[in-house]
Amino acid sequence: MVLPFGKGELFPFFPSTDLLLIILVWPFITFVYFLLNTIIKANYQYIYALISSGISFVLSIILLGALNYSKGGFQETFHFGLVSSSVFSFALRIGVDGISVFFIVLTNRFIFLCIQSLNLTTFRLNEVLLYLFFLQWSILATFLFLDLLGFFIFFERTLIPIYFLVVLWGSRERRVRASYLIAIYTLFGSIFIFFNLLYIYSKTGTTDYEILLQIIFTVEDQHFLWITFFIAFAAKIPLFPLHIWLPEAHVEAPTIGSVLLAVLILKLGTYGLVRFSLPLFPEGTSYFSPIVCTFAVIGVVYTCFTAIRQIDLKKIIAYSSVGHINVVLLGIIAGKSEALQGALFQMLSHGVVSGALFFCVGSLYERYSVRSLKYFGGLAHFYPIFTIIFLLFSLANISFPLTSSFVGELFIFLGLFRENFWITFYAATSIVLGAIYSLWAFNRIFFGNLSILSLTTYTDLTKKEFALFFPIIISLLVIGIIPHYLLDVFFLDSLNILEHAELNFKQNL
Repeated sequence: MVLPFGKGELFPFFPSTDLLLIILVWPFITFVYFLLNTIIKANYQYIYALISSGISFVLSIILLGALNYSKGGFQETFHFGLVSSSVFSFALRIGVDGISVFFIVLTNRFIFLCIQSLNLTTFRLNEVLLYLFFLQWSILATFLFLDLLGFFIFFERTLIPIYFLVVLWGSRERRVRASYLIAIYTLFGSIFIFFNLLYIYSKTGTTDYEILLQIIFTVEDQHFLWITFFIAFAAKIPLFPLHIWLPEAHVEAPTIGSVLLAVLILKLGTYGLVRFSLPLFPEGTSYFSPIVCTFAVIGVVYTCFTAIRQIDLKKIIAYSSVGHINVVLLGIIAGKSEALQGALFQMLSHGVVSGALFFCVGSLYERYSVRSLKYFGGLAHFYPIFTIIFLLFSLANISFPLTSSFVGELFIFLGLFRENFWITFYAATSIVLGAIYSLWAFNRIFFGNLSILSLTTYTDLTKKEFALFFPIIISLLVIGIIPHYLLDVFFLDSLNILEHAELNFKQNL
């Protein structure tokens, strides 16, 4: 395996453990700064937020190059005891491996892009930035924590900023209902995680992830713990029929809210399955995989047909996201190395593609204040650059060759095919059905009869918008054309997870 990065030699003078702590703490420092400085002028707030998020992104790139991926597993850990007594102990343990490091980069990159997409006239800019940095801190902690209790605490904290972004900056009257749906579905699932933590601690005396990896749970415990963890993760994914909250949330949320929901929040559920459910409870994974695959396949087909019926651009992308994430879920459950590699790859790809599409819809909404397809037509006459960019993202959304989504879904279907032909067949219909609603929506917006609405504003992409889209396009094409660097890293870590799960499974026989 040859990697152009990750040899552990790029920054030998900068210990990775210190870098991990800085990456985690820096957004919190920025959050506190905005919390205490509410009277600073908007232009200074914006510049400081842009610089701070840019620093976080650069630090994550440094971390990407500073780690050594040749053996897989966690590279660096940081330990700091917080609570210690004869009854209960809890330590701050953070660590990073070849899986979590890419999600750290994805998080910091899109927080930066979301701040870049704002402007000085944004309503209550200080509060928006406050919630963005709180969300960044919470998501980074979720990916970095090596303790189930710490994971649970920050897994729940992500609800707070998303709730307020939807309820305070939502674009329509139903935003309060949408924020309630987010809270109800998330908290419903999290109740199970909380009681699971109590149960695990009572059984093992610890919630430390690396210690739990060495413990073999009984078959009955694995069944119980797996399904209860899965309910919480399924609400985040979201799996059919727990997906009801997501289209409503996307439609009502501001552009940055939709971007963060698609890019980051949806990944927490699949990340939890890969990180905890697969290696800790492999017997539960095997036992419940038929029913999970059934619901996932129904979700893929159902959301595709539902997306075809929509006329709201955000709902089309929202249902598309549900379908793609359900394909990712199939790859995780399959228990094959190729499928798990593809699932991890597709999680990253889906975040980039769906985030870009929501930014595109936001650009249209800023110009026309509508998102319904019936108001658009013939925009290609006025937006040649935007037309090309939207087409590229639409092709990526249907897994067109040479895009990142094609690689992810190809590996998922290769692994699934080894497991079950019919599941692969029905899941693969998402490619055809996705092409129908994606290309139909694109043609309806940019071609056909010129709408009267199109004549009111006809300015192509601004320099700021082009600067937003250009790095996303480069990312899609680079990892789509030369994907083996990411796949090599994912191969080692996915193999470690599956080998541990298989060993755990055999010891229960």
